Amino acid sequence: MKQIIIILLAGFALYSCKSRPAQKEGELKGEISISGAFALYPLVVKWADEFKQAHPGVRIDISAGGAGKGMTDVLAKVVDLGMVSREVYPPEIEKGAVGFAVAKDAVVPTINASNPALADLLKSGLTREDAVKLWITGEHKTWGDVAGTSRAEPVHVYTRSDACGAAETWALWLGKKQEDLLGTAVFGDPGLATAVQKDPLGIGLNNLSYAYDEGTRAPNPGLLVLPVDANENGVLDPDELFYDTKDAIIQAIADDKYPSPPARDLYLVTNGVPGKPEVVAFLEFVLTKGQEFNVPAGYISLSTAKLQRGLEILKTK
Repeated sequence: MKQIIIILLAGFALYSCKSRPAQKEGELKGEISISGAFALYPLVVKWADEFKQAHPGVRIDISAGGAGKGMTDVLAKVVDLGMVSREVYPPEIEKGAVGFAVAKDAVVPTINASNPALADLLKSGLTREDAVKLWITGEHKTWGDVAGTSRAEPVHVYTRSDACGAAETWALWLGKKQEDLLGTAVFGDPGLATAVQKDPLGIGLNNLSYAYDEGTRAPNPGLLVLPVDANENGVLDPDELFYDTKDAIIQAIADDKYPSPPARDLYLVTNGVPGKPEVVAFLEFVLTKGQEFNVPAGYISLSTAKLQRGLEILKTK
């Protein structure tokens, strides 16, 4: 019986070895951990899927939790890469943060598709002054205040509860910081979008990937993106009407027709110049071949000069 058991175990071990894909000599392997911004999460998932096709020996774990979490995690060396949807601040650089600009997108104001003042809002749009009176001073109390009419329905303002690049970038457009934003605080991009979808009187702020449906390229069901009156002349001019589809607003951002901020660069951040071969290879992929996936995924590719700066940093290790 003992001999039979030994033979069976040996056979199982042989089967297990044969059933695993053979590891090619010199093939890249290891693990990459990534956390952070909801804004960058969908694109990083796409990059990871494409990268693993060429490097099946590399495991990549990705979690979204806000840009603040991504920065905190990478500085604490809890993860290899932090997804950060805002600029990297000087104090963070002093602690070792190294930012690699990898894509561009924008934060947009979102309202419920059943908003009672919709017809007037689609004529006037949202000015920066309106946004200040909604999220900073609280002077706008009704949708009539926003639309410039006598409507008395109250406006319900929403913001983010988590430290995130979207709210920080939105606040930067208004000359403030995230902690200065007024409104009901909701966790995460998906949560904020859902809150506005459920509230006909709500207004919030979302990254493009959560304002628009990836399949239809139209705004997500129940949501509309409120056009921004960029020149603040009180009406939406023909060249300010590019919000009906995700592709149209992406092109407008690329053409600098949408204010920046709230358009912004997105970063993958490391703690020091990375040395792990799998992390270096992934960043090189993102900064080169990976850029071809930006626009199909609903993001804007960066200039060659910005991408080259990232590649040059990797050579300094």
